[in-house]
Amino acid sequence: MTQPATAPTRFLGADVGKAEIVVHDTRGNARHTIPNKPKDLAAFAAKADLDATCLVVCEATGGYEDALLAALLAAECPAHRADARKVKAFIRSYGTLAKTDALDAKALAAYGQERHASLARWQAPDPAREKLQTLVLTRADFVATRTAYRNRLAAPGSTLVHAQLETLITALSEQIEALDEAMAKTLSEAAALKRAQKALTSIKGIGDTTAIILLALLPELGRLDRRQITSLAGLAPHPNQSGTTERYRRTKGGRPEVKQALFLPAQTAARFNPVLKEAYQRLLKAGKKPIVAIVAIMRRLLVIANARLRDAYAEEAKMALAAVAN
Repeated sequence: MTQPATAPTRFLGADVGKAEIVVHDTRGNARHTIPNKPKDLAAFAAKADLDATCLVVCEATGGYEDALLAALLAAECPAHRADARKVKAFIRSYGTLAKTDALDAKALAAYGQERHASLARWQAPDPAREKLQTLVLTRADFVATRTAYRNRLAAPGSTLVHAQLETLITALSEQIEALDEAMAKTLSEAAALKRAQKALTSIKGIGDTTAIILLALLPELGRLDRRQITSLAGLAPHPNQSGTTERYRRTKGGRPEVKQALFLPAQTAARFNPVLKEAYQRLLKAGKKPIVAIVAIMRRLLVIANARLRDAYAEEAKMALAAVAN
């Protein structure tokens, strides 16, 4: 996503459904219902005269918004894919209790109109990274399911279903291996991602799988500053102060899959990475709880990864400019 270059003058909120999309247009307070199909959405974008002066706001809906975003990209119309939690909080701030597709579309348009200056514009994702993300998320689901079955297998009273559980665990293990092979193949076909993976795995504590997860689920890595990236990953400690009372700071929000992926690498780094091991021991001696110290190492590990990728991207850009000059 990128920041806006010019301020929009027209705002459209799009409530995306599986079958159709309800759009509220601030120009004339018009409302449109469009089938959620590429052909119909492209026709609407042309008919409604959508251009760079507009801003369309929709929510992430598990991929059902992809056709709309593709049509807007083709029409060169800026769009923002909003965080559903932020939009819901925005709607509640007006005291609105009713919920319909039309009301949601109108609220999305109002959200864009009020906050457009701070809303990042959507950009088409890198196809290789998008493919990698699908593989990574599917693998995470399979690993979680396998863990649940293994726990059930070890629980008392599982004798009657022992054979069925073992069959499922074996099948899931085979599928996880197949996904690992697919991820490796995707990386081998994407030179830029392969170079980024190599840069990440040069950090003691980050292995191939963790590097792949970071590249797939945190594409902003290496392109934001350390405060932004730790907040995005959900590893930034947020102040909790009222009056003279300073309460315990906690990490909130972010991307849970990224935090999960960094937990074991942080434990490894706390044992074998000389710099992070010293930092971990220092935190423990200062009276910090082990889990607090590990989260701090997770944050430090992410900051190091962000800097390593930033430098790698800068070097690539420098080499590209030199090649063009020659």
